[in-house]
Amino acid sequence: MDDFADLVGPYRPELLLHCYRLLGSRTDAEDALQETLLAAWRGIDGFEGRSSLRTWLYKIATNRCLNFRRRVPPAPAPSFTPPPSSRSGDVPWLQPFPDDLLPDAAYEMRETVGLAFITSLQRMPPRQAATLILRDVLDYSTAEVAAMLGETPTVVKGLLQRARASRAPAPAAPPPGSPEEVALVDRFAEAFSVRDMPALLSLLTDDAWLSMPPAPHEYHGHQAIAAFLRSSPTWRPDLSLRLTPTRVNTQPAYACRLDDAPAGLLVLTLHGDRIAAMTRFLPDSETAG
Repeated sequence: MDDFADLVGPYRPELLLHCYRLLGSRTDAEDALQETLLAAWRGIDGFEGRSSLRTWLYKIATNRCLNFRRRVPPAPAPSFTPPPSSRSGDVPWLQPFPDDLLPDAAYEMRETVGLAFITSLQRMPPRQAATLILRDVLDYSTAEVAAMLGETPTVVKGLLQRARASRAPAPAAPPPGSPEEVALVDRFAEAFSVRDMPALLSLLTDDAWLSMPPAPHEYHGHQAIAAFLRSSPTWRPDLSLRLTPTRVNTQPAYACRLDDAPAGLLVLTLHGDRIAAMTRFLPDSETAG
C-alpha cells in the first residue's frame, strides 16, 4: 500500500483538479478521486504499461466522473424576500476550488480553472466536456482520447468540435497579483464594506452578473444587482461586515463574515479594469478545509 501511495501520490493534485473540472463540485471531485484511486489499486496488477501511468490514471478518473452520480443540492430558503431574478441558475452544484490545492502548472493555464470555464463545462454534455479537457487542456492526442473514452477517433473529433463551439470565452483579466488587479479588488472591497452602492456599480461592467450557488437567483446588470444588494441583509448598515481576502479558481475572492458569523465566499471575475461577475457561494456550498 505504501508503494502504491508513493507511485500515485504525485498525480493526486492534478487528478483532483481533473475531477473538479468535470464535476464542478470540489466535494464530488474528492469522492470521484477516491473512487479512482481505489480502482487503480485494485487494477494495478493488470497495468501492462502500454500507456504511461499518468494516462492510465486519467482514463480511470475520466470514466469514474462520467459515471458519477452528481449530488444536486437543494435550493436554500432565503432569510429575506429577494427581488425577481434575471434568470434561474442551472449549475447549483458549482463550488469554488482553493488556489492552495491547485497544481503549480494550473496557473500557466488559469483560464482553464476560472469559474467561467468550469461553468461552461457543466453546461456541456459530459462526454463533450471530457473530450475538451483531455484534448485542449491536457493535450492528449485524438487517438489517446479515443482509447480513454472507448470511442473512435471520428467520434472524438465530432465531440471536440461541438465542445469548442459551445465553450465560453475566457474573460480578459489582469494577471494575478498585478497592480491592476490589486487596485481593482481593493476598490471593490472598500466600496462593498461601507455599502457604497454608486462606487460599487462603477466598478462593474454594464452586463455584470451576480449569482449565488446553490441558490438559483441570478441578477444581470447594474439595476438588478443593486436591487438585490439593497434587499440583502449583507447590505444592512447596522450589521458588521468583514471581508478577508483569499483566492479560489485563480481569481480574487473574499471570505465574508456578517456580525462575526460566516456569510459565504465572494469570488470576483475580472474583465479588463472592471468586474464582470460576482459569485457569492453561500456557506453551505463551501467545502471544509
